[in-house]
Amino acid sequence: MEKKLTVLVTDDDQDIRDGIEIYLKNEGYNVLKASDGVEALKQLQENEVHLIILDIMMPNMDGITATFKIRSERNIPIIMLSAKAEDSDKIHGLSVGADDYVTKPFHPLELLARVKSQLRRYVQLGTYDGQSQSKVEVNGLSLDMDAKEVRLDGELVKLTPIEYKITELLLKNAGRVYSINEIYELVWNEEAYNAENVVAVHIRKIREKIEADPKNPRFLKVVWGIGYKIEK
Repeated sequence: MEKKLTVLVTDDDQDIRDGIEIYLKNEGYNVLKASDGVEALKQLQENEVHLIILDIMMPNMDGITATFKIRSERNIPIIMLSAKAEDSDKIHGLSVGADDYVTKPFHPLELLARVKSQLRRYVQLGTYDGQSQSKVEVNGLSLDMDAKEVRLDGELVKLTPIEYKITELLLKNAGRVYSINEIYELVWNEEAYNAENVVAVHIRKIREKIEADPKNPRFLKVVWGIGYKIEK
């Protein structure tokens, strides 16, 4: 029997928690709930969780702080919720390690689609069609698709699922330039819309983890006016 995946829903509004739970359970997911970041961290310690839906504005511990703490230990997908629609809030959430961002009010089916997309990538990382190669290395930066790991000179690099997917795409196709829209559509598996800031934030985070000098990158290069590539 296939194991059920578990989603942790964290929001200080009980009606929102309960409403999201109904949709997730109808799709066959296990659901855990928390009312703030402190409760969410406790749930993570006590249960196996595969994805977190996390509100930003909460008492006791907000979503940004909780995400920062979660990312120090775990790479599970995080979808942030917020009533704020400004790009700066979205970028802030993504910069600390969130994988996706949904602005309130939202349609439950849109959130459900994003949950499915993130879980599909998390469970099946490294399965691009037509690619049989399981290990790739470029100048000391290596990718092991079976182990779902990226290493730099033998040392494990801790990447979020989205960061891993971007690195995988560029490293497996080293030398090829991908536009921002191409990266977004291949990694997020949806049509690119205002993707520049979202992709740029993740590229910056990857550079911070794999580059000795992120401002003068050795691996992940920008091709001005076109996109990004990993140098062969």
